[in-house]
Formats: sequence, structure tokens, C-alpha cells
Amino acid sequence: MYYEDDMQKLKNLILKAVNVTGYSISRNEYSRLYSVLDQFDIDMVLDIGANIGQFGSSLRHSGYKGKIVSFEPLEDAHTQLKKLSKKDKKWAAHPRVAVGDCDGKIEINIAGNSESSSILPMLKLHSDVEKGSEYIGKVLVNIVKLDSVAQQYIHNSKNPFLKIDTQGYEWAVLDGAKEILPRIKGILCELSLVELYEGQRLWMDMLNRLKNEGFTLWSIQRGFEDRISGRTLQIDATFFRL
Repeated sequence: MYYEDDMQKLKNLILKAVNVTGYSISRNEYSRLYSVLDQFDIDMVLDIGANIGQFGSSLRHSGYKGKIVSFEPLEDAHTQLKKLSKKDKKWAAHPRVAVGDCDGKIEINIAGNSESSSILPMLKLHSDVEKGSEYIGKVLVNIVKLDSVAQQYIHNSKNPFLKIDTQGYEWAVLDGAKEILPRIKGILCELSLVELYEGQRLWMDMLNRLKNEGFTLWSIQRGFEDRISGRTLQIDATFFRL
């Protein structure tokens, strides 16, 4: 259970993180998401690309009471994630790994703002729009397929939900989840309207793939945008099996 001062510190941390990355996450947006999760009786959330726990924390603040399992590959972010999740009996931080289409080791690029870190090379459009997101280093991390690790978390779940925020690596995450995907009731996925990372799949490819997997587009939320031009670069889309 969170104490009042812990919640205020957490709120400030979340607001600081989302302001750095150009996202405008409102309480109403998470309240709407929670309402939909409740409507579909979601009892487990696999949080891929958790960073320091912003998504899980916002779900809790909005009223979600089910289980959360968060995955994060970067050491500093994972340390904060573990500290936060330990305060919640229904929230687990998986050991530090990236999630993709193979089991082994992979190099991840570390961004100056942490949240923009990706396995894929960042393109100039991204770094021009989001100052401070340029890569400042690389680190070798473990990588796993969801098919290799997720069953232990979802085997007792009635309606598991998958959230993917992996900075252009979403397609690979789905490639590594072919066995468990039929069990997944809903997906929240970051979709890019333009190429921000080299080799990433764009929104239309993702829409078609998830449609072919049996998911229906349910809602779209505001995402990453160019503050100067007003151009939308990414959106967050929610899908469900009906």
C-alpha cells in the first residue's frame, strides 16, 4: 500500500518523466484506459518497456487492482522499477532483460533521456524533435522472447493484457510472442506514423498484423509529437479480442 507522501513523490516522478519525452499523459487518459481494462475484465498486465514504472504506477493510481509484471533492460531504470514495485504485492519486476524475437544477448543504445533508448539506431528526425534524446552509449543486455518467460505469469490469468513500449522494436516483441499471443485479450502498443528508428515497422503494418492476429482497434491516444510544428509522430493504440 502506498502512503500519501509516497504517492506525491511518485506523481512528481511520473510528471517529470513524461515531460522530458514530449508525452502529455493526463489523468483522464489513464482513467479511460482503466475503465476499458475493467470492461474487458483484465486481470494481468505484461508491461514491456517499463522504464522506471510510469505505466504501472499510473494504472494503479487510476484504479487498476490486478497483477502487473514489468520488463526493463536498462540497469538504472530497472533499479528504480524494482524499488517501486516492491511496495505493491501484485506488481513484479522481471529480472533485467530486453524483450524481442530471440533468447540471448543484444546491444541496446542508451539515450540521454533514458526513455528513448532502443535496440534500433535512432534517426535524426527523432533527435531533432526531442532534444536530449541522442544516444550517449551502448550496453550489452540479456534478451528474451515472451514465449520463453511469460507463461509463468499468465498461466492462471483469465484475460491478460500486453503493453508494448519498446521504441521501434514492437514488431520483434510480437515475433517472440507467437505462442502466447492467442492467450492475450488486449494490447496497448506504441505506433509510429513516421520512421523514428532505423528499420522499425510503421503504424499501418502494425494495424494489419494485429488485425490478422484477431485484434480489433479499440481506441487511440495522443502520443509523441513535434511541439514546434504540431506534427504527430507516434500514437498509442489499444486493441482487443472481441
